This record gives sequence, structure tokens and C-alpha cells, in this order.
Amino acid sequence: MADRLYTPHDLKVLQQWDTPTICNGLELVAPERRAIGFTVEPMVAADRSLPPMVGIARVGMIRAQEASRGPTASRLDWYDYVADAEFPSVVILQDLDDRPGYGAWWGEVHSTVHKALGALGCVTNGSFRDCDMLAPGFQIIGGRIGPSHAHVHMVDFGKPVNIFGMNVMHGDVVHADFHGAVVIPADAVRKLPDAIALVSRREKVILDVCASADFSPAKLRAAVQQAGEIH
Repeated sequence: MADRLYTPHDLKVLQQWDTPTICNGLELVAPERRAIGFTVEPMVAADRSLPPMVGIARVGMIRAQEASRGPTASRLDWYDYVADAEFPSVVILQDLDDRPGYGAWWGEVHSTVHKALGALGCVTNGSFRDCDMLAPGFQIIGGRIGPSHAHVHMVDFGKPVNIFGMNVMHGDVVHADFHGAVVIPADAVRKLPDAIALVSRREKVILDVCASADFSPAKLRAAVQQAGEIH
């Protein structure tokens, strides 16, 4: 932990903002990542009322459509891998099937197991089930909902994965909510609060003009010019 550029508290601070706001801040502090590092397909949240997840990535790969035809990764070794984290973790699980989500890894049992192992939740292009029986407070941001686990099995873990365009490596910082997920570069974690505050001030100039009783296109033009580039 001594070599980290951030602390658990720094990650906890970032939970107060949704994932789009984190992306706004990253546009300032890591402009080279403006078009990379986040999910680019619609996703389904198990519980939209839960706060955003911010944790370090524990990465794995699964298949479910067919039974394994060769060696598979040990599920028990995977559990040890997830538990071996000095920070709260977010499980990032890539479904390698041609039709991701054919079978669900996530349900009542695995949400309960992974919560006990210290994970805040997961982000996956695969599916989840048991929607009314998931571990309380364990968030799942997934590709879809499905009824069966089929032949789901762990293929590998600890290696880079891709979830709907978001490349994630072991130990990356991931922020996720019902909008999707984004990887936060380690050196950007502590810079984000100030960057987000700046973006919010710029946005407020425009929002206040639009909400004012004497709104006019001319005043909007002036506000936009004052605020700078805002989307």
C-alpha cells in the first residue's frame, strides 16, 4: 500500500460522484484518455439505488455456453485472488462466449461469496440472475439478465480483460454505477476532486442562465463563452 498513489480514503471520496461526472473530471486531468477507458455499450444495474463502486480491479474470464474441453482455472484459487486485496475491490469479469451472458456466473451464491471476500460488486459483459436474492449492497453492472448458469466456468484470471470496450488490468482503479464503468489512472485519483469542482463551476454558469426568469439566447451565448467547452 505504501507504493500507491492514493489511499482507501481517496477512493471513498470518489463515491460521491456518479460515473459520468468522473468521466468529466478525467477529460481535464487525463485528456489523452477522453475516448478510451470506459464502457461503450448499454448495461444493466442490479440495483440503481446503490452508490457508485470505486475499487481496485480483480480480473477474470469465464465461459458458459459449452462445458470446458480442457484445463480450467480453479474457482477456489480465484476466491483467494479476490480476497488478496488491501483495498476494496471491484470484480471485472469478461464473458468470452460468442454470445456473452449465455450462462450467468453471478447470482445469489456468488454475490454472497464475493461480498464476503471484500468485493463491492462486479462489472461484466455477461449476465446475472437471482435478482431478488442477491447479496444486499453488492452491485452488479452487467450485460443482461438471464435465468440459467448453463456450463459457466472460470477460464483464467489475473490477466487483462475487456468489458464493452473498457480495457482493465489487475489492480486498476474502476469507478462504476448504472451508467457503466470507467478506469481511473492511478495518478489521476487525487486530482479528480479539484477537476470535478472546476467542471461543476463551469456548468453552473450555463445552468443558472437557463433557469433564470430573464433568460435569452444572447445571455446563453455569453454564459457559454464564459464557461468554455462544456457538454
